[in-house]
Amino acid sequence: MRHGEPVGGRRYRGQIDDPLSEKGWAQMHAAVGESVPWTHIVSSPLLRCRAFSETLAERHGLPLTLDERLKEVGFGVWEGKSAAEIEQDAPGTLARFKADPVNARPQGAEPLAAFHARVAAALDDLLARHAGQHVLLVGHAGVMRMALAWALHIPLEHAYRIEVASASLTRLSFDPDRASLVFHGNTCLGR
Repeated sequence: MRHGEPVGGRRYRGQIDDPLSEKGWAQMHAAVGESVPWTHIVSSPLLRCRAFSETLAERHGLPLTLDERLKEVGFGVWEGKSAAEIEQDAPGTLARFKADPVNARPQGAEPLAAFHARVAAALDDLLARHAGQHVLLVGHAGVMRMALAWALHIPLEHAYRIEVASASLTRLSFDPDRASLVFHGNTCLGR
């Protein structure tokens, strides 16, 4: 599950630790509803993910693990900037980034391959520890993109073709031989 809208609205936040806005809290509660099928919650330690995860875990008596490797990608000089601010500074920058997210990184940004590797390591550990369980991972748009790239073998250069809405749910299922995408972008559990 991606976090809801943070205070300050849409921005390339990266690892800035902004909390959820009232709207973000409402989005996340609406997305989850009252049915909680999970056996465990794993979350990014950043406040926009962690606070909701802690609330949900406490409310339903679920164990919670925070994993530093699930932080959003570091966006370098873009951290905290809106798309309009980035485009004002350098027109066409975002289009180049989305067309080539591997090579058209913002100055000082975490390399996409390094981001993918740290998310993949977290997911490998999660699968090993929680085999056969239904785990909720609460993270960021970039983490969701890397999880899909990892599970479905999507080339990193295509990762930013995946849209990830605020407070949306993505479900992956893992068999011993492969991963399957059950749904992506749902704002309800849709069982």
